[in-house]
Amino acid sequence: MKKITKTFLFVVLAFITLHLEGQERKHEKKIEVLETQKEKITDQEKKALKLEIKAINERLERGSITEEEANSLKEEAAKKRALNIENRIAIIENQISLLARNEGKTLVLLEADTLANDQVRLDLTVDGESVFGINSNRWRRDIKYDRRTYSDFVIAIGLNNALIEGQSLDESPYKIGGSRFFEMGWQWRTRVFRNSNWLRFNYGFSFQFNGLKPEDNQFFVENGNQTELQEFDVELDKSKLRMDNLVFPVHFEFGPSRLYQSEEKIRYSLDRQFRMGIGGYGGFNIGTRQKLKYNRNGENVKDKLKRDYNTSDLIYGLSGYFGFGGVLLYAKYDLNPIFRDAAVDQNNISLGLRFDL
Repeated sequence: MKKITKTFLFVVLAFITLHLEGQERKHEKKIEVLETQKEKITDQEKKALKLEIKAINERLERGSITEEEANSLKEEAAKKRALNIENRIAIIENQISLLARNEGKTLVLLEADTLANDQVRLDLTVDGESVFGINSNRWRRDIKYDRRTYSDFVIAIGLNNALIEGQSLDESPYKIGGSRFFEMGWQWRTRVFRNSNWLRFNYGFSFQFNGLKPEDNQFFVENGNQTELQEFDVELDKSKLRMDNLVFPVHFEFGPSRLYQSEEKIRYSLDRQFRMGIGGYGGFNIGTRQKLKYNRNGENVKDKLKRDYNTSDLIYGLSGYFGFGGVLLYAKYDLNPIFRDAAVDQNNISLGLRFDL
């Protein structure tokens, strides 16, 4: 064990040494680049001066300026280029000193750090005059000091089944593990009280997909205003009824939260905080379909039957959840019967996990 520990420490120290050497070499390389740039500055400015003098001589030959004016322009150009060399070299030398003194670890200002509210981020100029500009304020969003409403993307998944009048859940004709539900939507959370976040009012919309898988090789058959289970004439590989709903959940949510406060804003966080919500939902059935998979005469058959199946058009029920942060245990129960005008009422019930993202 001691041998392994020593080996591990040796590897760590070697890695740290290589990292430090790499950092040192990195800032030395930056200094080398700057030294090379400094050497090229004089040559670059001298070449630029030659081009300016050439242009002045051409103007003199064309007679557009006098010899006295040409000499004055050449003198001004020479002074400007000399100052350029002096200033640019000074800038490079300051950069080298800054890197050497701080071993390459220097602070820089980004554009976002220097823009004021009335500064222009994009500017189009013609002959030095601004003809079009866009103020940075146009995109800047003011920080709201106290956000009373927050929003979340909600996903829930779990087991689904039906409570049948006069029967227990154990007697359900639907597979306990095979019948499932899935839900996704968007919710808003609004703080009820001005200076306390222990009570929130949650509201939004969700798409619910409730599935029921019959046992004993059965499938759903629509006989007039009645929907009943019947045995299929061949062995079924899959039998599933799915009801798709659009609902509008409403919950009162209880629980503590963390307060984060600064001069610019205050925020309430539910991260790793206990939460409990109770409420309900109401909405509409937007589609019902049955899927059957089986083998008939050696051929695999998949039937997708989109019909009414006498399912309720209006959906309403009770729901609740509790948990920590964004992971919650979630349950919902439809007060409306699954099938309209059924001889025996069946009500959809679901239990699973909900994630507020």
